[in-house]
Amino acid sequence: MTSVAAFRSGLRASWRVALCALAMTAGLGAPMLSAQETAPAAEAAPAEAQSGAEMVTTFTLENGMMVVVVEDHRAPVVQHMVWYRAGSADEPVGQSGVAHFLEHLLFKGTDTLEAGELSATVARNGGRDNAFTSYDYTAYFQRVAADRLELMMQMESDRMRNLRLTETDIVTEREVILEERNQRTDNDPSALFREQMRAVQYLNHRYGQPVIGWRHEMETLSMEDALSYYGTYYAPNNAILVVSGDVRPDEVRALAETYYGVIPANPDLPERLRSQEPPQSAARRLAFADARVAQPYVQRSYLAPERDHASQEKAAALYLLSELLGGGTTSYLANALQFEQQVAVYTAAFYSGVSLDDTTFDFVVVPADGVTLEEAEAALDRTVTQFLAEGVDSQQLERIKLQLRASEIYARDDVDRIANRYGRALTSGLTVEDVQDWPRVLQSITEDEIIAVAREVMRPETSVTGYLTQSQQEADQ
Repeated sequence: MTSVAAFRSGLRASWRVALCALAMTAGLGAPMLSAQETAPAAEAAPAEAQSGAEMVTTFTLENGMMVVVVEDHRAPVVQHMVWYRAGSADEPVGQSGVAHFLEHLLFKGTDTLEAGELSATVARNGGRDNAFTSYDYTAYFQRVAADRLELMMQMESDRMRNLRLTETDIVTEREVILEERNQRTDNDPSALFREQMRAVQYLNHRYGQPVIGWRHEMETLSMEDALSYYGTYYAPNNAILVVSGDVRPDEVRALAETYYGVIPANPDLPERLRSQEPPQSAARRLAFADARVAQPYVQRSYLAPERDHASQEKAAALYLLSELLGGGTTSYLANALQFEQQVAVYTAAFYSGVSLDDTTFDFVVVPADGVTLEEAEAALDRTVTQFLAEGVDSQQLERIKLQLRASEIYARDDVDRIANRYGRALTSGLTVEDVQDWPRVLQSITEDEIIAVAREVMRPETSVTGYLTQSQQEADQ
């Protein structure tokens, strides 16, 4: 039998992937963890900025492709990433999963590369590569020795425009993504539960569909669907190149102009319009029962604002709120529900603000033995109400801010995390300046601002409460 500690660890890891990484799905190998830009007539002047140890240079190619260079010369390694401002929320109605499907297909052949040759070449050069899809973006990356950067650009730029598919490719990869859904979603009752929660939370927005797609629509995805999405969104004026590591901006500029700069922009790139949520005016509830559930739990989500360009204070307050309420064993919920009242074996709060449109603020409570889900939910509500009445513990808030300052320093040691931070932000409507200003904004938030945004967001009419339970038939055995 799985221990409580192992269950808590696994559940928190699962939620970090599902919520903080927005359910990214990897195209090959293991999973990793914006408004449309108008292409300028001429290249913009480089904008250099330095945030602590990060030296960031940005410029735009004549075809509209944005380039971000983050220098770190401590190791001869480079991370090369191409981010497209297109994810599952940009898919045509009836084609859920086509963004992720195309991500798989991009590892097939081009005019100059055989199927699988790109990954094989990266491996032969001692590197690793992969790709991932989320709601607001699709990204492709290679991490290699710095002197292999040109080879990476040559291959990645090739598949931006020269993808060649066969019907065999379509059939094979469609089966692959369906099996991926089997493994990651259909065989995991918690994943199915979260999928239903998200579908109920969003009444009209495409965030309510799963990134991997609904099975019945995945089964009908065709070559025409994939190539239509590819032809529309895979263009330099819809892409961001992020290069981090042991590189110089002038070197990256020269290579980018050689390999990406010659690719024509898509003059018909559509404006990035999303179906918007109507006012949410009724609390919603759902119950999901499955015989495979080993540990029932309660989930509560609220519609919440995302990080906005030049206005990140609410998102920062929500992030700090999630850490105060459910950020670990010293959090408010853990102290109240796990240690003092002993009605729960696990509690957590989650908020991920990097999103083009409204995101969610979430709670999870796993009740202790003998405690019903109704009792656990009532205890959650009482504890949150008590937190709002008492206000924020200033010492606890300062401890969290200190931890964030340390985390920011350690994050500069990882070229993967650096490139991902900028790529996710830029494809979600933020700017380089927003990314660099985020640590300062977090440190500036006051106790009163946290309580104010908590009262604003945690309104019953924008909430969804779900019970994950073991099916009665299994429970009776």
